[in-house]
Amino acid sequence: MRISRSTGYALLAVGYIAQHRDKKIVLSHDISKKYNIPLEYLLKILQQLVRAGVLRSKRGPRGGFSLAKPPHRITILQIVEAVDGPLASRLDLAEQTRGEKFGKRVEDAYAKAIAQARSVFEKTKLSDLLAG
Repeated sequence: MRISRSTGYALLAVGYIAQHRDKKIVLSHDISKKYNIPLEYLLKILQQLVRAGVLRSKRGPRGGFSLAKPPHRITILQIVEAVDGPLASRLDLAEQTRGEKFGKRVEDAYAKAIAQARSVFEKTKLSDLLAG
């Protein structure tokens, strides 16, 4: 399993927006400047989060981004999958090795690891990370 740089930026951006939610709207430029993320790259990531229902966007001169729901209702899994897509739970090794036991065992171990990672990400709420 690999978390992309884009997902790392998404986590930082959502965290920043959550920490500044008293402002109601956070400018993408502020996030870009704070974490040294190229603005155009950040905007693409933020739009993915909007499409996934994690963020809300407001256009115009007073536009920006805000959380689409309270931090206790946003999971790390939602953020990860908004950017990187669903966590892959199959390697297809059993098929590739024509059912050999070793390939099946590797496949099972991988599926177990992904299920555990998925569970941790799903149980971890944005609010949990803000509280610490």
